[in-house]
Amino acid sequence: MIGAMQDWPLTLGRLIDHAAVNHPQREIVSLLVEGGEHRTNWAEVRDRARRLAAGLTALGMRPDDRIATLAWNTHRHVECLYGIAGMGGVAHTINPRLFDDQIVFIANHAADRVLLFDLSFIALVERIAPRLETIEHFVVLTDRAHMPESSLDLMCYEELGSAADPDFAWVAREENAPAGLCYTSGTTGNPKGVLYSHRSTVLHAMAACTADAFAIGARTVALPVSPIYHASAWSIPYASAVAGAKLVLAGPHFDGATLQRLIVAEDVDFALAVPTIWLTMLHYLDASGLGLGKLDRLAIGGSAVPRSMIEAFAARGVTVSHLWGMTEMSPVGSVGAPTPEIVAQGDEADLAARMKQGRALFGVEMKVVDDANADCPRDGTSFGRLLVRGPWTVATYFRGDGGQVTDAEGWFDTGDVATIDRFGYMAIVDRSKDVIKSGGEWISSIELENAAVGCPGVLEAAVIGVPHPKWDERPLLIVVRKPGASVTRADMLAYLTGRIAKWWMPDDVVFIDELPHTATGKLLKTALREQFRGHVLAA
Repeated sequence: MIGAMQDWPLTLGRLIDHAAVNHPQREIVSLLVEGGEHRTNWAEVRDRARRLAAGLTALGMRPDDRIATLAWNTHRHVECLYGIAGMGGVAHTINPRLFDDQIVFIANHAADRVLLFDLSFIALVERIAPRLETIEHFVVLTDRAHMPESSLDLMCYEELGSAADPDFAWVAREENAPAGLCYTSGTTGNPKGVLYSHRSTVLHAMAACTADAFAIGARTVALPVSPIYHASAWSIPYASAVAGAKLVLAGPHFDGATLQRLIVAEDVDFALAVPTIWLTMLHYLDASGLGLGKLDRLAIGGSAVPRSMIEAFAARGVTVSHLWGMTEMSPVGSVGAPTPEIVAQGDEADLAARMKQGRALFGVEMKVVDDANADCPRDGTSFGRLLVRGPWTVATYFRGDGGQVTDAEGWFDTGDVATIDRFGYMAIVDRSKDVIKSGGEWISSIELENAAVGCPGVLEAAVIGVPHPKWDERPLLIVVRKPGASVTRADMLAYLTGRIAKWWMPDDVVFIDELPHTATGKLLKTALREQFRGHVLAA
């Protein structure tokens, strides 16, 4: 047959070139670890990424080498993503909030050759350096004036780049070659590495820009509070380059006061973070009486968003979209954009839909199966194991860890229990390991937590199953009060009455000062189950 379309590999070099050529002056604003702010643009980021690629090549780095970062969200970290991939390497973003042993494990498992890190982590790096088996160079992401004194032989990031070839040509790579590496949180067993390819990253970024995903365009001013070390800040450094959007980066800052000032000062209209960040923001806004400027959209993921949070932001003119995904999915799988059918049903239906985890993006297939592995109907009530597949979903873990992780048809078991309704909205009922089995029926800890957080005086809430001689398990509600609040067990049970099924009512309520969280901000229920293992339920 005569006729064909052109083809070229979908690589990150082409992505950053597009941003630099077509949106050269669009700003990237960072709050720096050293203090103050820094302003650059896509053209300068591309040029500095080239210099970094040249500098790493001069150090002897070669295609497929893993280059680690231990850093906050700044322009330098964005440069690292593109520069490392551009020299053919693999950008391995390490979560600095992991325990020392976990960081050492994943750096050694990845066989990282260079570690680029922010000043914040000098003590951490010095502490673990003797245990890092493959790191050859330690590069501090700063300039000469801020270089720290250290027992290590440190290199200066700005000097590494400034002395390198500004006209470095991106190393030619196949689109399925690896570009990024991110490890799971490892709440049970050792973390496992997910290797992102150039192709999967570009496709994921393009999908993230679409109207029913993050709706990112050249006029968007995006603030990813979600860290780059957490699945590439949910693709925003890549999606913003696809669209030529302005990118605002908060560096090491996660507090309400700093984020509010940044949102207002930079005209941020779209921001992304886990619920705990926005809970802190709401408390700050209530206490200060300040507003959110031009912010009109939030994407919230990592854990379920309570109805009370959606309503609180709606009262401030900000629309919340649920985001669901996982490290194994690059990470976005679904986003809660409304459909015409839902909008036509009114505000209450729209709110109910927004409390779900959203509809699958093109590029993600999902289904729910029962214990016999038969497909569950899309009726919004039949629940089972959530399976996914697609071009940015993991096929195998790095180095083959975990063995075969997909079935014969390529489906990956997410570990979530979910429903899907007739409009395609998926709702997480629970993690399979967290669902409470009571008298042969399932109770969703997530729905209970979301209801409990709406009670006046409650800061955070968690629900776990506690052994029961008759019902197998019953729910225990664990609550953190807001500062100065005096909410009681009786208050909690009274508030929940009528808001949940009677047989879901927690058998007991306990109050603690702080809930344990994983390094990515999720509730660490393994720790809670251990802490309350011997808890005797109230009569």
